[in-house]
Amino acid sequence: MKIIEVADYKEMSRVSAQIILEKIKSQEHVTLGLATGGTPLGTYKELVKDHEENGTRYDLVHTYNLDEYVGLASSDPESYHAYMCEHLFHPVHIPLDQTNIPNGAAEELPQECMRYDTLIENIGGVDLQLLGIGQNGHIGFNEPGTPFSSKTHIVDLTPSTLEANAEYFADRCKQPTRALTMGISTILQSKEILLLASGEKKQEALFHLLRGEVIEAVPASALKMHDRVTIIADSQALKLVNSLGK
Repeated sequence: MKIIEVADYKEMSRVSAQIILEKIKSQEHVTLGLATGGTPLGTYKELVKDHEENGTRYDLVHTYNLDEYVGLASSDPESYHAYMCEHLFHPVHIPLDQTNIPNGAAEELPQECMRYDTLIENIGGVDLQLLGIGQNGHIGFNEPGTPFSSKTHIVDLTPSTLEANAEYFADRCKQPTRALTMGISTILQSKEILLLASGEKKQEALFHLLRGEVIEAVPASALKMHDRVTIIADSQALKLVNSLGK
């Protein structure tokens, strides 16, 4: 597990974007696993900036997103599909038929989970999976207690996760309480994993990941079972690790 310590969120975003760009440029057909929320937003801004300034092409890039809220159609402005189109897909001109996001509005959600997991299994796992880490140690929407053997599944979001994501919903009453998410075993199929962490609120989760045991109570600890994980974290996120973990 490689740890890259950076000064702040801006540097974290710049370094992570550079790693993604190196993967795109070094591999003709590349599959990226993508995340949403506040953590990767700066990374996507850096990728868009590079596309505008350097013309990096995404014609042969295929993407697979971690998760989507149950009950939100792809056309819903608060869906993760809309988030990705706004912040990455449209600005860098990734062909939309090369993007994949779980269908939160599917009539048969268990079948949708199986369909999505099969897509990822058929490509042998994505080449590079981007992750954030929740304050409770979740990755994707895999909450504490999720079995490490889990595949893409339906999850009931915990109060802490709902609170952390509330700012993205204009009407809190309409905030979904369930989601479809890649399972932990699905994530671990990835050939490489890039985890981002920024801010003091992430210091306990990062400490448990880096210094704690591999336990299902800390979903991110499963990453210790993968041999190609890079963590980019700023000094605030690493504060507890640096003060108590040496």
